[in-house]
Amino acid sequence: MPTTAGKRSTMRRGGFPTKAAANRALADVANRTAQGVRVDDRETVASFLARWLQVKAGEAKPTTVRSYRAHVERVIVPAIGHVPIEELRAEHVEQLLVDAANGRGPVTVRRIHATLRSALSYGVKTRRLPFNVASNVTPPNGIRPEVQPWSAAELAAFLRHVETDRLGPLFEVIAACGLRRGEALGLRWSDLDLANRTARIRQTIVDVGGRLQFSTPKTRSSEATVPLTERAVQALLQVRLGQDLDRQGWGGAYHAHDLVFARENGAPLRPEYATRRFVALTKAAGLRWVRLHDLRHGAASLMLAAGVPMAIVSKVLRHSSIGITVDTYGHLSEDTVRTASDAMAAALEQACKSTAAAAGDHTATTGGAPASGRQDRSAGQRGGPRGDRTHNPRIKSPLLCQLS
Repeated sequence: MPTTAGKRSTMRRGGFPTKAAANRALADVANRTAQGVRVDDRETVASFLARWLQVKAGEAKPTTVRSYRAHVERVIVPAIGHVPIEELRAEHVEQLLVDAANGRGPVTVRRIHATLRSALSYGVKTRRLPFNVASNVTPPNGIRPEVQPWSAAELAAFLRHVETDRLGPLFEVIAACGLRRGEALGLRWSDLDLANRTARIRQTIVDVGGRLQFSTPKTRSSEATVPLTERAVQALLQVRLGQDLDRQGWGGAYHAHDLVFARENGAPLRPEYATRRFVALTKAAGLRWVRLHDLRHGAASLMLAAGVPMAIVSKVLRHSSIGITVDTYGHLSEDTVRTASDAMAAALEQACKSTAAAAGDHTATTGGAPASGRQDRSAGQRGGPRGDRTHNPRIKSPLLCQLS
């Protein structure tokens, strides 16, 4: 058999119960070799996934690789890591998902399935596997929970409560622009155009194993320009004044990352610290618990409540497709749709009333008894009223023409 080094090697396997079973195994190996699929029946799922993670580490975002690694090491390998990769079947994957569902929600199970499917797709692409067994397994339906962000009154109460907090402007900008946490923490002054009230999303801050890293936005569509509200601009000007004082106090020890939201010494803020501070301020304000990410959802809900079309909301939030926006916020637009329906019905009702009034005025103006001459002629008329027959005598039914 050919090897990756270009040399030929001999594969010897035994222990088959019958000669027919040995011949089937030989035919399977010959068939894979003919298709260009590498044959190594000693490689297990665990070793294959370890090699795949090494490849993904140089391709995917650090947070994505961390998620993959957690699924592989905590769920997949303990369940099926001992299985030879060439003997992996759909039944193994189905049992894996059943076991993974114990103590986990359907969304998490779907992500575990997606991790394994992505790894096996790599195996097919690199001619290590003939097909992807995970593609034929349907994971449980992960129903997206309906988001219930703060109302406008609740958000206003929170922003009023955090006006004097150092992170108050951060929460103001997230709520006003619908930014993700990492995007807001990664904002630089060079990304802002306060005169035109815009911000360019170019980078994010992520925590990978306790170390903060600058990374690119979540998707290609996430790297875009977003509008700033007047309130957000005022909050950013407040931050700039505070940073000028911090920079003077720290002198040469100040970290010049150009970050809008930073620690007193200019170093990046930890995402988890921003979340913990948000939770503490929410509790102190006496408001119901929501996630920091729900400020982004709140921006969408307020836009929809104001009658902003779903397509525009999707563009402001920089979703990769409008389908994501509809799936996430479709239930929030029901009131907006109902309001639009009521407005349409009111307009139609008003048009009907106007038409009826106009018809009544016309009857009042031209109505009454018909002209006496016409009435006299109609009184002696036999049959139907005048004008209900064809006025052109040459136009006749083809059947009448034949009979005549």
